[in-house]
Amino acid sequence: MAMKPRIDGNRMNLKDEVVSINRVTKVVKGGKNMSFAALVIVGDPAEGVVGYGSGKAKEVPQAIRKGIESAKKNLIRVHLTETSIPHQVLGGFGAGSVLLKPAPEGTGIIAGKTVRAVMTAAGIQNVLTKSLGSANPHNVIKATFDALSQLRDKAEVAALRGKSVDEL
Repeated sequence: MAMKPRIDGNRMNLKDEVVSINRVTKVVKGGKNMSFAALVIVGDPAEGVVGYGSGKAKEVPQAIRKGIESAKKNLIRVHLTETSIPHQVLGGFGAGSVLLKPAPEGTGIIAGKTVRAVMTAAGIQNVLTKSLGSANPHNVIKATFDALSQLRDKAEVAALRGKSVDEL
């Protein structure tokens, strides 16, 4: 498989949203060691670019900062129609799967907290979603990204089938 081109997040107007913060405790001989794990979504709605990352640190703000840095490293470009997605798609990761359906203008984002964060960051305004299976935010986000990476625009499908866009 060909390497997809890296998207440079530094030149974009990226907005970040914290999806979940988890307090983690490690029990050691001297007591308990607390740390925090943050799951962060970054995206530029105007560009249709979105990414996720997780960061771990002793304090919450540091964990969030690390999450944002990590998210900037794995940005993906999402194929969109004007305000929705081109077609229905089912993405999965582990036991979780996420169904994304295109919706007409004015529907808004019908989604749970985790999937909604990804949709708003990607700049998708009208979409119906259903999260199936796992409710773990990490798995739900990875399943959503799997679904988004499966989206194809008309020109791409036409090229795969060896036809012109008008023939489809």
